Amino acid sequence: MKKFLAKFMGSTTSAAKAKWESETTAKQAELRTAGIKAWGAWVQENEKAIVDFGTPLGKTKLVNKNGVSEITNNDTAYVIVQAESHEAAAKMFIGHPHFTIFPGDSVQVMECLPLPTW
Repeated sequence: MKKFLAKFMGSTTSAAKAKWESETTAKQAELRTAGIKAWGAWVQENEKAIVDFGTPLGKTKLVNKNGVSEITNNDTAYVIVQAESHEAAAKMFIGHPHFTIFPGDSVQVMECLPLPTW
């Protein structure tokens, strides 16, 4: 089995985020409860393929030859799964609550390649 990193993406300026923020506090709470329940169902359905459940992601610091600086990106969370193929891993996220209930934009799925030998 191959391993794949799935990054949950979300934008503060997306239409989905704007729609979420236009909802009442009660409606947001209702959606949040439904989203958490649906996410849990997704985890149960894919439990055997999940290698690392991941976590939500916080603020980002960029480190380069100039030092450390604050940046923003659209990464909101991650999970690591295993699958026979890239296509199979990607299909696990079709209809995911991250973007069907929560105001997330998408999920990016990439293969975790073996380390080169030095």
